[in-house]
Amino acid sequence: MMGFFDSFALPLLHAIDAERAHNLTILGLERLPLPPAPAEDESLGQNIFGLDFPNPIGMAAGFDKDARVPDALLHLGFGFTEVGTLTPRPQPGNAKPRLFRLHRDRGVVNRFGFNNGGHAVAHERLAARSANGGVVGVNIGANKDSADRAADYVAGIEAFADVASFFTVNISSPNTPGLRDLQQASALDDLLARVIEARDAMAETEPRRPVLLKIAPDVTLADLDDIVRVARTRGVDGMIVSNTTISRPESLRDEARRETGGLSGAPLFALSTRMLAQTFVRVDGQFPLIGVGGVDSPEAAWAKIEAGASLVQLYSALVYEGLGLIDRIKRGLVAHLRARKLSGIGEAVGAGLDDWL
Repeated sequence: MMGFFDSFALPLLHAIDAERAHNLTILGLERLPLPPAPAEDESLGQNIFGLDFPNPIGMAAGFDKDARVPDALLHLGFGFTEVGTLTPRPQPGNAKPRLFRLHRDRGVVNRFGFNNGGHAVAHERLAARSANGGVVGVNIGANKDSADRAADYVAGIEAFADVASFFTVNISSPNTPGLRDLQQASALDDLLARVIEARDAMAETEPRRPVLLKIAPDVTLADLDDIVRVARTRGVDGMIVSNTTISRPESLRDEARRETGGLSGAPLFALSTRMLAQTFVRVDGQFPLIGVGGVDSPEAAWAKIEAGASLVQLYSALVYEGLGLIDRIKRGLVAHLRARKLSGIGEAVGAGLDDWL
């Protein structure tokens, strides 16, 4: 299936509008028969956040917004996947067009604005597949017109506590006006206090679900100090570094760089990896990190790990590299471990930190 997609379907998808291509990919994953889940090299397995990950490569949030294909993604070889961002009520998101390929730069700009079908529909899908196992996280957000955004996050915890492997509190999308203001210390402290309280209350009847915080790569180091301090104080289980960037590197060549929205893919790699390393130093081992942004090769995934990530996620790279990238990265990580005589990923986490500080 992956060979067919990369050889035939990928060029055809590139010939049509980016969002339509994305929707057709989701439809194909829903309808095509699932391949057997691949065997995993034992050296790639880890227990992180109290969860067993067969390998460290995850599908980032944003691809499967409405929890339509988590099992298909796991069968394709991902060690975990994350659905959403999901808001309490359905919302259409921003006006189209809102997804743009930067072919010359191997990047993507999006300004979706949390388009999704709401909690109820996604919960129904996740409940129907809950017996299938696998690590499936739920990325939660707030409706654009919400009067109390923190309450929307609490509602997400309450809605999915019975089906989520973990929660991601997404306060870092640039496409919902004012959302990134929740990264400011006082607002973040209130938000996390309410989210953790809701998680702990739900843990009286459901398993205790890890809560992760996803941040932007554009925060200042002073703001990062505050974010990590609040996260540690409130007892989050991990952080995801990072979301898309509103910055535009001078190296960008494609005309789509002028579009507003969040930039992802290869142009995000250096910025997000530096932010990952800075976060790793500040976390000081209190909880693990997931590295996201520009992971398009085994070398990029390994760099994220050496910069402090216990797990990595990707999405935009699949637009250019195809589904075969998943297996290539896993084989490459095994080769890196063997070349260094390491028994597992955990032994490499943070080993190259100085290269990014």
